[in-house]
Amino acid sequence: MTSVGTPLVRVDGLLKATGTAEYTADIPVDDLTHAVLLQATIACGRIIEIDVSAAEAAPGVVLVLTHVNAPKLPRMRAYAKGGNAQQTVPALQDDRVRFAGETIAMVVAESLQDAQHAATLIRVEYEVQEPAVGLLGDSYAPFKVLGQPPDYHRGNAEHGMETADVTLEQTYRTPVQNHNPMEPHAVIARWEDGDGLTVYETSQGGVHLTRMGLAEALGIPMRKAGSIRVVSKYLGGGFGGKAFIWPRNILPVVAAHLLGRPVKLELTRAQMYTLTGYRSETLQRVQLGASADGKINSIVHESTSTGSDMGEFPEPCAHLTPMLYACPNVKTTHRLVRQNVGVPTFTRAPGEGPGSFAVESALDELASELSLDPLDLRLRNYAETDPEHDRPWSSKGLRECYSEGAERFGWGARKPEPGSMRDGRWLVGYGMATAAYSSQTWPAFARVRIRSDGTVLVRCATADIGTGTYTVMTQVAADALGVSPRNVTFELGDTRHPFAFPPVSSSGARSVGPAVHGAALAARKKVAKLAVKDRDSPLFGANADGLQTTGDGRLALTDDPSRYDTYADVLRRRGIDHVEERKGYGIMPTLHASAPGFVPQPIGRLIRAATRPFAGRYSTYDFGAQFVEVRVDPDLGIVRVSRVVGVYDIGRVLNPRTARNQAVGGITWGIGMALMEKTSTHPRLGKYASPNLSGYLVPTNADVPDIDVHFLDQPDPLVNPLGVKGVGELTVVGMAAAIANAVHHATGRRVRNLPIGPSALLTEHRLSE
Repeated sequence: MTSVGTPLVRVDGLLKATGTAEYTADIPVDDLTHAVLLQATIACGRIIEIDVSAAEAAPGVVLVLTHVNAPKLPRMRAYAKGGNAQQTVPALQDDRVRFAGETIAMVVAESLQDAQHAATLIRVEYEVQEPAVGLLGDSYAPFKVLGQPPDYHRGNAEHGMETADVTLEQTYRTPVQNHNPMEPHAVIARWEDGDGLTVYETSQGGVHLTRMGLAEALGIPMRKAGSIRVVSKYLGGGFGGKAFIWPRNILPVVAAHLLGRPVKLELTRAQMYTLTGYRSETLQRVQLGASADGKINSIVHESTSTGSDMGEFPEPCAHLTPMLYACPNVKTTHRLVRQNVGVPTFTRAPGEGPGSFAVESALDELASELSLDPLDLRLRNYAETDPEHDRPWSSKGLRECYSEGAERFGWGARKPEPGSMRDGRWLVGYGMATAAYSSQTWPAFARVRIRSDGTVLVRCATADIGTGTYTVMTQVAADALGVSPRNVTFELGDTRHPFAFPPVSSSGARSVGPAVHGAALAARKKVAKLAVKDRDSPLFGANADGLQTTGDGRLALTDDPSRYDTYADVLRRRGIDHVEERKGYGIMPTLHASAPGFVPQPIGRLIRAATRPFAGRYSTYDFGAQFVEVRVDPDLGIVRVSRVVGVYDIGRVLNPRTARNQAVGGITWGIGMALMEKTSTHPRLGKYASPNLSGYLVPTNADVPDIDVHFLDQPDPLVNPLGVKGVGELTVVGMAAAIANAVHHATGRRVRNLPIGPSALLTEHRLSE
C-alpha cells in the first residue's frame, strides 16, 4: 500500500472544520490576564509626557508598562547576523518615536474589555518631527541580503550593454503589501514555579528558534534556554509575518514575570499592519542588452527598498536574476532608503515575488522590441546549467513546464499584435512568465515510536503553516513503515519534540520529510531485528535487512511474502510497549544534554551549515511557467483574470491535494499583487492611510478564475531521499508579471507600477480608440 502521492484528505481537517482545533488564542489558561497595546499616532518625534494615572486607576487594571517603568531589554541581533529578530530595537526602552504605530504602552487587566478601556485613558503629548517618507532619499547598501553581499557581478555588464544590438532600460515599482493571515498574532505567557516559562505562540518561525529568540530578549544564557517551552500546534496562516521575534512576543512574557500571572496578548487586525512586518516598497531599474537574434548578453538589475531605524530587511529582488537565464554579463545591487517606518520582513516569495515582476516584465518588453514571441525569447536564453555558480542543476524541468503549459493554455492561438484579440466588447490578452524559487533544506530531526498495538507516533517540532504538514508527514511515515495513515499520529509545534528549523522558504516537506522517513526506517529496522531473533516469529533466522513491508503493519521476506510478522505481534511477544528511533536530516547540530532537541547554536551557523550539502556540486531550485488570460473593459479599465495555467517542477509530489492547494493559494497571491494589494503611506505624515482590511483589497472568489495546476511530478533524488522540492512560494513568482504582460497584450499599455488599475490604463482616450 502506498499513501505518498495520493490526495489524502487533511488529517486535521475535521478538527478545523468543527472548530475543535485549539489555536493559540483558544488555549484555556487559569488566572489569565489580558494585554492591550497602545501605539504612537505620529511617525517621528519624542514623547514629552505620557500620563497613565487614569488607566492605572481604571477597573480591573493590574499593570501599565511604558518606557518610564518597563524593564531594560537588550537590543536583539538581526536575522542577517545570526539572530532571530527583524525589529532589533526592543519596545518601551526610550521616549523616541520612530514610526507611526510603534508600541508606546501596554495595559494588562483582568479582562480584555478592561484593558481596552484603560488604554483609551492614557494621555500622550508628543514633540512632532518631520518623518522621512518614500524611496527618494539617500540610499545605502545593506549589510547582507539573505546572507549574501548586496552586490553581485559577473562579466562586464556595462560593456555588454555597449555592444548589444538592442537595449532596454525601464523602472518598475511595487508598493507595501501586508500578510493578512486569517489568524491574528497571539501569545500567552505563563511563568512556572522557579524560572520555568511556557509560551503559547502563533509561531511560523519554529518553536525552537522562538525559544532561542526569547532567551536572547530576556537575557537568559543559551545553556539555560531549555527552561523555556514554546508551543504552537496550529497556525491560521503566517506568510512570513509570524516567522520572527517581535516586541509583541516579548512584552507579554515580561509582564507575566512582573505580575506572577499568565498574560495573553492578541493583536487587532489593524495592529497586524504595523507591528508584524510587511513586504517592502521597491523601486527596481532593469537594463537588458541583447543581440538581434534574441540572445541576452547583459543584465543589470538594481533594487531599492524600504529601510528602517528599527532593523533591516532588504527585499532581495535581484536574488534570482543571476541564475534565471544564460547571460555572460550580469550586475545586481540592493540598496535601502531609511524611512520612519516599521521593519519590513519576509512575505510569501520574498524577493522573487516583486523581483520577478520587474525582470519578467522587462523580458516581455524586450520580446516586443525584437518582434519575438515572449516564450521563444525565454527558450533562446534557457540556462542549461546554473550560470551564477557554474554548476549543474540537481534537476530542472523548466523546458517541460514551458511546453506543457503552452499546450494546456493554447498559447499558439495568441496573436502577437497588442489589442488584436477580443471577446465581444472585452479586450483579451495573453501573458506568461517564468517562475523559479530557491527553496532550501534546513536541519530537522524526527522521532518515530512504534507501539505494541500497531499504532505509530511521530514527533517533530516543525510547524504546519497551512501547507498540510500534519497530513504529508503522516503519509511519509505510513509508507516507510507499511501501515495505514489511520494508524499514524503526527505531532508538531512543541519544544519538547525534536528540533526542526522553521518551514520557511518552502522547506517543510524537503527538510522534515527525510527526517521522518529516516526515523521511520530506523524504527522499522529495530523491530525487524527483534523479529529475526524471536524463535516464535515466522521471520526467525532471516536477515533483518532483507525484510520488506507489505501493508497492514507487516514485515515479510522479500522473496516469500507469505512469511510475515506484524509490528504488534513482535512487540507483544517480547513484552515491549514500544520501540523508538530518532533521526536527523540536513546538518547534525550538537544537542544540549539537559534539553533534548534543543540546539544552542547561532542561527547564522545553522544556516551556513545547512547550505553546505550542495556547495560546489549542484544547484537546486523549483521551477515553473505561468500562463494567464485577462479581459479588460475598454471603457472602465477594469481588469479580470479569466484563465490561469501553472505548470511546476517541484520534484516528487507527496500529496496532490495539498500541493494544488498551495499552488492555487500562491497564484491567488499573485493576482492580488498584480491588481489589488497596496498599503499607502501619507506623503507628509508618514502614516498608513488605511491600516486595515477595510482599505486593503485582496482577491475574493469573484476575482479568481478556474486555475489549471499541473505538476511534472519528477522526483529529484539529489535533493533528498524522497526527491521532494518546494511549492508554496514558487507559484507566487512570475504571476504579477504574467498578468502585466497579458494586460499589455490586451491594451497596448505597459504598466510598470503595481497594482494595475483603471487609473493606469485610462488616460485621455478610451482603450478601444
